Amino acid sequence: MPRPSRWLRSAHVVEDALWSAACSRVRLLDGLDAGTLTNLRDLAARFLRDKNLVGAQGLELSAERRLIVAVLCCLPMLALGRDAWRGWRDVILYPGAFRVRRHEHDHDHDYDGSVVTEWDDELDGEAWSHGPIILSWAAIEEDLADPFAGSNVAAHEIAHKLDLLDGVLDGTPPLDRASLSRWRGALQPAYDAMVAAVDRDEDTAIDPYAAESPDEFFAVVTEYYFSAPALLREHAPGVHAALRDFYRVEIA
Repeated sequence: MPRPSRWLRSAHVVEDALWSAACSRVRLLDGLDAGTLTNLRDLAARFLRDKNLVGAQGLELSAERRLIVAVLCCLPMLALGRDAWRGWRDVILYPGAFRVRRHEHDHDHDYDGSVVTEWDDELDGEAWSHGPIILSWAAIEEDLADPFAGSNVAAHEIAHKLDLLDGVLDGTPPLDRASLSRWRGALQPAYDAMVAAVDRDEDTAIDPYAAESPDEFFAVVTEYYFSAPALLREHAPGVHAALRDFYRVEIA
């Protein structure tokens, strides 16, 4: 009997019924053409083969939930391919928001030693530099229920992972020289304007959390690119164009 190739033996197959069920939940896919959907289905299947999805605190991950997570994570990486998810393996899903213990060392004192401040952050998602992506299933459900509201926790955390591909979390993924120049020319002024508007306590069309840092700006505008593209195009056309050139997939 012929021996199947390693790829065929290890491939994760997405059945038609399961794919249809997932697509009916992820309404972001409604405007994608058949070829793009086929590519996304293949990439999601490979994601499920390569990554370890784990439910925490008793969260059960059905086949449909796993596929939904894979689709949402793969959508920003569709034109970038599997190399875009190198360097990490696990996706941890909590039922709801999760708490993370933070530590900050303050050395700005006139005596030897430092002060350590500790606090808890409640998060819907987090991407570790050398570790997993952590997501709240409740937040994913909210994004699925209102898919075009400018919120997409999976896209946000994937943007951080793409940002980290060059080893630096600075709001800029790996780009060639020409693309890097265009990227900085579009995103840096938009980020500076966002910070200035937030400092003036002005209302902003884009979530003011984008003013937190350049890496958060990239992650937040990525959310808008996939879940509120018309709004991003209206209020930050240069940013939208830069993201379109990078992601090479558009949501109608």
